[in-house]
Amino acid sequence: MFAIGIDIGGTSIKGAIVNDTGKVLTRFAMDVNKNASGEDEVNRFCDVMIKSINDYDNSIKLEGIGIGMPGILDMDKGVVITSPNLPKWNGLHISKLISKRMGLPVYINNDANVATLGEARFGSGKEYSNLIMLTLGTGVGGGIIIDNKLYDGNKHMGAELGHMVIRVNGEKCGCGRRGCFEAYASATALIRDTKKEMDKCPDSLMHDVSKELGKINAKVVFEASRRGDKAAIRVMKRYVNYLSEGILNYCNIFRPEVVVLSGGVANEGDYLLDQVRHYLKNHKYGMKGSPKVELKVASLGYDSGKIGAACLVFE
Repeated sequence: MFAIGIDIGGTSIKGAIVNDTGKVLTRFAMDVNKNASGEDEVNRFCDVMIKSINDYDNSIKLEGIGIGMPGILDMDKGVVITSPNLPKWNGLHISKLISKRMGLPVYINNDANVATLGEARFGSGKEYSNLIMLTLGTGVGGGIIIDNKLYDGNKHMGAELGHMVIRVNGEKCGCGRRGCFEAYASATALIRDTKKEMDKCPDSLMHDVSKELGKINAKVVFEASRRGDKAAIRVMKRYVNYLSEGILNYCNIFRPEVVVLSGGVANEGDYLLDQVRHYLKNHKYGMKGSPKVELKVASLGYDSGKIGAACLVFE
C-alpha cells in the first residue's frame, strides 16, 4: 500500500509518498506564504504533489492522503477551526479541498498526534503498545498511544500534554494559564532560565559558549554543564527536575511502557536522558513497585510527521 503523508507547519508544508512498511519513497515541500489564503496555499501544494507523483511514478496506486496540522481541528469534517500560526487558514475545509483536487480520500489529525503515530508504528515506539511521546521545542506537544490506538479525547481535542499544571501560579504559559508543564520543560523555558542565570553569574562559562554558538539557545546550558560550569549545572538540574516530574505524572496516569522524547532538546541524547532516567528510577517511576518505564529519543526525525500522517490512511 502507498499513501501521501503531509506535515503542515507555520513556515512550510512537507510531504512524502510512504509505503505501508514506513519507508519514505520520495519527499517534496514548499514554503508557506502567510499573506495568501489557505485555499490558495493548499491548491499550490496540490500542484507540488501532482508534479512529485508524476516525477516519481505516475502509475503508483495511492490509497489516500493523511495530514498532520497544527491548531484546533474538526477532524471528522476535515476543517481547520483555528491555527494560531496560520490564521488565514481558519475555517478552511482542507480535507474536502484536497480530496477534490487529488481524487483521493483525505484524513486529518493534530500534528503532534500524527508524529506520535509515526514513532509508534515505525520508530522508537514500535515495540510497545502503550507510549507517551513528548516534543520538546518552542512548546511542549505530544501524543498518547493506549493499547496500540491513538488517544485524542473528546472531539479529538485531548492529549494537550504541555498544559498540565505542575506549579500553581507559576510562569505564564502561551496558552494563558500559569505553571504549565510547557512553561518549564520546553526549549523556550530552558532558554529563559539560562538567560536569568547568566545575568546573575557574569563569570559563567555560558557567556563564552553563547558567543561560540552566536546566540543563546538550549545548547548553551548543555555544553557549559558538560564543561563543569556550576551555574549551567544548576540550570540543568532544574530543567531535569521539571521534565522528570512531568514524566512521572504521565507514568502515574497512563503507566506507559515507554516515553519517547523528540525535538531539539531531545537531540542531546543520553546526556539528558541518563539524568532523567536516574530521576525516574529514584522516584520509583511514579509509584513504589510500579514497572520500569523506558525512555527513548525519537528515531524518525523530521519524517515522523509525514510517516504518521500516512499511517492515518493505512489505519
